[in-house]
Amino acid sequence: MSDQLTLAAETRDRVGKGASRALRRDGRVPAVIYGLNKEPTSVHLEEKALMKALMTGHFMNSVVMVNGVRTLPKDVSFHPVTDRPIHVDFLRIGAHSTVTVAVPVVFTDEDDAPGIKKGKGVLNITRHEIELVVDASDIPSEITISLSGLEIGDSIHISDVKLPKGAVPAIDDRDFAIATIVPPTVPTVEDEILEAEVAEAQAAEAASDEEPVVEPNDDDNHDDKITPQKKD
Repeated sequence: MSDQLTLAAETRDRVGKGASRALRRDGRVPAVIYGLNKEPTSVHLEEKALMKALMTGHFMNSVVMVNGVRTLPKDVSFHPVTDRPIHVDFLRIGAHSTVTVAVPVVFTDEDDAPGIKKGKGVLNITRHEIELVVDASDIPSEITISLSGLEIGDSIHISDVKLPKGAVPAIDDRDFAIATIVPPTVPTVEDEILEAEVAEAQAAEAASDEEPVVEPNDDDNHDDKITPQKKD
């Protein structure tokens, strides 16, 4: 089960771009709490505390208590240059609300997969997360899938995965694939020619960047002028 997180917040008296910029300059992050047929509440959070919560790796599928209000993070906006969080949306939920969350997938027992260990196959992951519909009080932190016994060409579908009790896939109209063991990539002649051309171009570029060697003239006078001569 995913851990419950707690964040302190203060109510925002002013909204708008100017007010939001002022908050961010003071190390705060604007946020809004909505849902449960109540009016949205504008708040702001301490950026350091929010970053600590984000660094847990399971912020988006954790219940977050914001000033005593049970919420589920729905969206975090980041600055395109600095990657600092600039806004957060929280959804109010009840203690046993049914919620849809994206739960990360973790693969285990790779050494016990003949297709990978002996066949040198590659695990091709098509879904790093699975959207599940679960009770808000029982959100899983991750879904573990064993690769034991899998051969090259074998696929893992959602029907092959044992989900936590009470959890069902959000996509229920097809048996979607999560990962496949694919054959190892064999370099072609075209790949080798391309690699040789790239190496030759890089060598030529490196040679052109070399500094010329400075050597004195060969005459016998004492007022030799120094002229740059390229290395052979």
